[in-house]
Amino acid sequence: MERIRNIFKEGSGFRPLFLSLILSAIGFGLYKGVLDNYMAEVVRMNEFDRGLTEFFRELPGLILILILAVFYRASAEKMYKYGMLLMTIGMVIQAAISPVKALVILSIFLYSIGEHIQLGMKNTLSLEYSKEGHSGTALGYQNSVYQIGNLLGYVAIIAAFAIVSSTSLFKPVFYIAAAFMGIACLVSLNLSGQSSTDKTKSRFYFRKKFKKYYLLEVFYGARKQVFFTFGPYVLILFYKADAGVISMLFAISAVACFLLAPLVGKLIDRIGYRTVMIADTLILVIVCFFYGFAHHIFPMHTAFIVCCVNYVLDSVISLASMASNVYVQDISDSKEEMRATISTGISVNHLITIFIALLGGWIWKTVGIETLFILSAVLGLCNSAYAATIKKESPADGSARE
Repeated sequence: MERIRNIFKEGSGFRPLFLSLILSAIGFGLYKGVLDNYMAEVVRMNEFDRGLTEFFRELPGLILILILAVFYRASAEKMYKYGMLLMTIGMVIQAAISPVKALVILSIFLYSIGEHIQLGMKNTLSLEYSKEGHSGTALGYQNSVYQIGNLLGYVAIIAAFAIVSSTSLFKPVFYIAAAFMGIACLVSLNLSGQSSTDKTKSRFYFRKKFKKYYLLEVFYGARKQVFFTFGPYVLILFYKADAGVISMLFAISAVACFLLAPLVGKLIDRIGYRTVMIADTLILVIVCFFYGFAHHIFPMHTAFIVCCVNYVLDSVISLASMASNVYVQDISDSKEEMRATISTGISVNHLITIFIALLGGWIWKTVGIETLFILSAVLGLCNSAYAATIKKESPADGSARE
């Protein structure tokens, strides 16, 4: 605790911020741990329905700039509270409604608006509350706290379904998740500062020198969305995995990413972001092949294990997306330009993901999962080919300026 006090300013709101974060993270871990199974087993959403749901879940990420522009006078603390309130409302609705597709999509949409608002604000507040020279460490603690909360939620689902594997558990889990989120919302009311929101997030920032970064974000967003949306759904619909198994995969992926993220970061520094971006998507081709065709090569039980391993592996290689941020930092003229460019890149990323969600659901439903993951592999190859056009960093200063 003494070490944390050395990182954050005395009298700042870091205590209620971190308490609300870990409570909301536990709620999200519980919620996410059963959501895919609930949609498949209770709401009876098919492949296309799942893509449609993801369209509305990702849409707030695209319109976030408009939302922040409307509330540009509000402090970061106030926006954080608004986000937490919307997340709570979304979860309460999910727990209370009948399993009707339109209502489920509405609740997910409301939750996602709050989540996307909160994503930027928690980073802003962590930086605002940190002492000079401790910004990176503050963000690291914030990320660790949230990951620990997620893991606690996932572990609770694993334990619950190990005892009673039944769809009757879904509703109680949603109510418990909503309770955690509601308590987190109440805790957030103790945030009383007037921190400024990040103005770079309230506008698009396009410059010619970043054109390769923007297109890399298009390729990355498209290939990421296939696994994020349909990876768990393949295991549920095709291999009949229950919520306990899915939560275990989420938990393993979270632990693997937590442990390996620093190593991937060091690898980017050592061999260069260009090499990492190329290698990342070449490995993805192998992952996609086995995810789409394992059931043609192995017996179903073995194919299921292969797909589980590949799901975790995809989560790990997704860490290589940090390389594109390092690339932006390398060619930016200032920190403000870097933040504005990355923020715009996130919006570009969301623009493609909402359409890939719809297209992916249609492809799976009409021509099968094989074609869906072939598409993901092709997008990965396009990403590698385009990343290869980036000039190698100079050994002297790491620069790849063109």
